[in-house]
Amino acid sequence: MIDIRLIRENPELVRENIRKKFQEEKLPLVDEVLELDKANRAAINEASNLRAQRNALSKEIGKLMGQAKKDPSKLAEAEAVKAQVTAQAERLAALEQQEAALNEKIRDIMLRIPQIIDESVPIGPDDSHNVEVQRFGEAAVPDFPIPYHTEIMESFDGIDLDAARRVSGNGFYYLMGDIARLHEAVLAYARDFMIGKGFTYVIPPFLIHGAVVEGVMSFPEMDAMMYKIEDEDLYLIGTSEHSMIGRYIDQILPESQLPQTLTSYSPCFRKEKGAHGIEERGIYRIHQFEKQEMVVVCRPEESMDWYEKLWRYSVELFRSLDIPVRQLECCSGDLADLKVKSCDIEAWSPRQQKYFEVCSCSNLGDAQARRLRIRVKGEDGKNYLAHTLNNTCVAPPRMLIAFLENNLEADGRVRIPEVLRPYMGGKDALIPKRSN
Repeated sequence: MIDIRLIRENPELVRENIRKKFQEEKLPLVDEVLELDKANRAAINEASNLRAQRNALSKEIGKLMGQAKKDPSKLAEAEAVKAQVTAQAERLAALEQQEAALNEKIRDIMLRIPQIIDESVPIGPDDSHNVEVQRFGEAAVPDFPIPYHTEIMESFDGIDLDAARRVSGNGFYYLMGDIARLHEAVLAYARDFMIGKGFTYVIPPFLIHGAVVEGVMSFPEMDAMMYKIEDEDLYLIGTSEHSMIGRYIDQILPESQLPQTLTSYSPCFRKEKGAHGIEERGIYRIHQFEKQEMVVVCRPEESMDWYEKLWRYSVELFRSLDIPVRQLECCSGDLADLKVKSCDIEAWSPRQQKYFEVCSCSNLGDAQARRLRIRVKGEDGKNYLAHTLNNTCVAPPRMLIAFLENNLEADGRVRIPEVLRPYMGGKDALIPKRSN
């Protein structure tokens, strides 16, 4: 959510930003919010004047009532002034109701106007216009066929999708044996990797209030992702970022406590509304998974430096597991409305011979902080809005796909990179229990 003062002072900048995001249908919102804001400020000014008059008239009533003890004619004057105060009180009450209604309408519109994107963001209508920036590691294709990831897992008796469908429906899975252990090993390694970078490990709440949901994401994201608990103001989180940023709602942080650098574990729950496609079979796109996240709350002038650090941590982590990756800069039309700048880290799939998304790194500027009222008290005693960032550390379902494909050998064994062996009981490879 942007500052309404920006719309007042530079509405054309806001309109141009909407055009860059290919959301022309939102252009009328700028004029609409300007009209509402004008009416609201007029109501505020009138109400302020009435309050000042009320104070002056109250003093006059007191004076007249004192004089009426000696001069009864002053009593009539006092009653007339009281009547005037009563009439003004009714008008003031109406103005206060008008202010509340206008503020609600203004906030509703402001929540739909996208954040101002960074000048470096490439312009394009959708993800087909995202721009590859650089690659890390050799994207090799082995001289033997790579089975589909669920087939690799089945060779280790490591997955049961049929039972999951019977119990929970499509989009769920049972992981077992070495595959389940590998899943947890990747999470544990990612946790320790981020702790080694100086981040604080956190396990947050997995359900959050609606006010927090509104604060951390846009309405389209909310509709496509969030599961709501029936008859309660609680939502299952789609990522730990939601409750991690929500932790700071209505807080004023001393500048000396910044940056807050946190790495959080959580299960994640997503409706995946509208998801479709052949590569969404298996465990590529599912309703429940686990994830290790990176979250940073910092001063505005530090946020772009942290953005660079965060996505590079993802590259370093994946390369330590022998997985080639690339950085893909998200174009304007692919950015969610709260994001200032974002990039994806994509892992190489030898089977598909293409890259696929495994991490998403985002700088949200002050958008979440403004919605959630997360402020920083500077050394000069003045408050300002924090900046927030997040990045996927690892999400094992997709990480497992990349890991299994890139570490598979011709005989069906799966290599365990050295950094992961302590989390796998010292094993240097997984041995299949049966051939596909």
